Amino acid sequence: MRINICGIKIDSIDMAQAIAIVDQLVIEKQKSFLVTPNVDHIVSMQSDNEFWAIANKAVLVLPDGMPIIWAARWLGTPFKEKISGSDLFPKICKLAAEKNYKVYFLGGRDGAAAKSAHILKIKYPGLQVVGTYCPSLGFEKDDIENQKIINMIKKTKPDILFVGLGAPKQEKWIYKYKNQYQVPLSIGIGVSFEFISGIVKRAPKWMQDVGLEWFWRLMMEPVRLWKRYLIDDPIFFWLIFKQKMGWLKVD
Repeated sequence: MRINICGIKIDSIDMAQAIAIVDQLVIEKQKSFLVTPNVDHIVSMQSDNEFWAIANKAVLVLPDGMPIIWAARWLGTPFKEKISGSDLFPKICKLAAEKNYKVYFLGGRDGAAAKSAHILKIKYPGLQVVGTYCPSLGFEKDDIENQKIINMIKKTKPDILFVGLGAPKQEKWIYKYKNQYQVPLSIGIGVSFEFISGIVKRAPKWMQDVGLEWFWRLMMEPVRLWKRYLIDDPIFFWLIFKQKMGWLKVD
């Protein structure tokens, strides 16, 4: 079942079901992609029609963040579980190690993907990380660089591509090039490489559970994130109120 949150149709499944679907998507080799929208993404999609359209074309759309869980509950359509990209990433790597699937890490800050690969290969013996690459800022506008990345991915033939470029850049890049690099499943994972590598410290579990992960992120990187969390994202609650009142077109 999919639940409509501000015009974004999000799947209501639990983590075990999500992993089972990922497994099946890899087997089917259909060049699929999944997204994990959070509050910031949903707010951005209200004015970014391309991002909105891409999200609604994803084979799997998972709720990332407690505010989305609370909003759905208030709307009378509760989700089964919060499934953030950062929680999903290591669990899929565990699946890949068990099923002998090959994975590729694209994006992140300098060194984050490579360090994440090292850490995850120790945690999940047998994990095949067939490549890591951190492109330079603005690479998405460079046709030569994009073709270089596509060629690197195609050469290694991964089953799953993890892209950590931040939204909506990662989703737009995946959608634009997925038919060229031909990977069965692509997933945008935001800052997950930085979390795994320790470059950015993730909020304690209790803060994640009570919906304060945003506050932790703000404290960790105030200069970069203050506008997102203090100016842009509060719009989400107004959007949810409008949806509840029937004032927001969500179809």
